[in-house]
Amino acid sequence: MLTEPILTSRREDGRDVPLLVWRPDRPLLAVSSAPLGGGIGVRNWAVNATVPMSYHRDDPAAHLAELADQLGLDGPGVGLLTGVDVAEVVARVDGGVRVWATVGLGTPVQAAACEPEPAGYPVGTVNLVVQVPARLGDAALVNAVATATEAKAQAIRELGLVATGTPTDAVAVLCPADGPPAAYGGPRSTWGAPLARAVYAAVLAGGAGTVVPWSDRWAR
Repeated sequence: MLTEPILTSRREDGRDVPLLVWRPDRPLLAVSSAPLGGGIGVRNWAVNATVPMSYHRDDPAAHLAELADQLGLDGPGVGLLTGVDVAEVVARVDGGVRVWATVGLGTPVQAAACEPEPAGYPVGTVNLVVQVPARLGDAALVNAVATATEAKAQAIRELGLVATGTPTDAVAVLCPADGPPAAYGGPRSTWGAPLARAVYAAVLAGGAGTVVPWSDRWAR
């Protein structure tokens, strides 16, 4: 299963830029909306990488693949990007479900609102990496993503923001690749309920502090 992520860095544009790396002891089944390794499939690792707020590459999957190669990560994996410092990751555990969240809420939006993005300096992305200790069926994996998103939106509302997330949020839910599959991942299911509580707690804690864009932190 997933262990605590390793905080490391890579040299990019003359700066040491942080990233988190998860190296499970065996391949895991995953569902993800991440730029790299999205969809459903078996994954060998996960990465959540900070990028400067000036990030302009239009090939994030290729960029993440380059980072994975630099780290010596083999096989397929999940790669996420964010404009906040991933060293500020918040971890929560509930009922065996583990959640790691990096929370940037400087560009809050309501998903169905027909409005331009808020003006000002964007602080990007709520990224969620979730580990469920039991095998989930494909439908339950998709349901778990919906549950995580609902819990994230609940936390954001309680932080006082009229928003459901940011335009670039991503989530990855990982579980064992073998064993009898659980059929459900909704918020009242065996694994969906602790998942929802853990995501809610992580996003609430991560959003309660002052989020500093990584590039601003580096410039200090």
